[in-house]
Amino acid sequence: MPRMPVLFVGHGSPMNAIEDNAWSRDWRRLGRDLPRPRAILMVSAHWETRGASAVGASATPETIHDFYGFPRALFDVRYAAPGDPALAARVAALLAPDPVVQHPTRGLDHGAWGVLAPMYPDADIPVVQLSLDRGRPERWHYEAGRRLSPLRDEGVLIVGSGDIVHNLRAADFRRPEAPAWADRFNEEAKALIISGNHDALIDWRELGPDAEIAINSAEHYLPLLYVLGAADQGEAVGFFNDDVFAAISMTGVKVG
Repeated sequence: MPRMPVLFVGHGSPMNAIEDNAWSRDWRRLGRDLPRPRAILMVSAHWETRGASAVGASATPETIHDFYGFPRALFDVRYAAPGDPALAARVAALLAPDPVVQHPTRGLDHGAWGVLAPMYPDADIPVVQLSLDRGRPERWHYEAGRRLSPLRDEGVLIVGSGDIVHNLRAADFRRPEAPAWADRFNEEAKALIISGNHDALIDWRELGPDAEIAINSAEHYLPLLYVLGAADQGEAVGFFNDDVFAAISMTGVKVG
């Protein structure tokens, strides 16, 4: 089986799961063009834990609607992909000796199914979700990606789902043009990704005020570090959905 690529997806609004737009169309294209994975490991911004990582070990993960104020049609979405308890156990083993809770009932949040519904609409690929342990420093998340990288040779597509720029408090969706700081940081992050300067991206607080306002509470940024950690030195890197909408970056990253 060929070595799988690794993806970071700027997921934006949950509505992208059911709307036909340029972003969801590009996710559908990826689902067609990528090598078909035997399973997907999803690191989403929307599952945070403290004190230990957790991994979804349910054989039939539910669809979690972790939002409010959206149309009924979005709450009606069910993404019935199977789980993969054996993969959950493999993830825990790769991250050992750090503790990983194998959660028996955890489902898929909108950071996971909101992207996968357009990408793999048949929901026939097993999905396992890994939490963000917010008690860990940024470098730990990057190194966790490195420890998980053997999964790429086992037919597993590692996907980070978040946004390089994500600051809802600064967003005005009536004026979707991006503020200057959002565009500047998105371009800076892309340049650092292309150059392979992962240390600067790990130590993002040293990048200055644009990074501070763009990354904000960091949960949407951390999945990118798993993806970069799982990348091999010198691998080809490309971008998709390269767009900043209001104060949210939709930019996606494909490695390999």
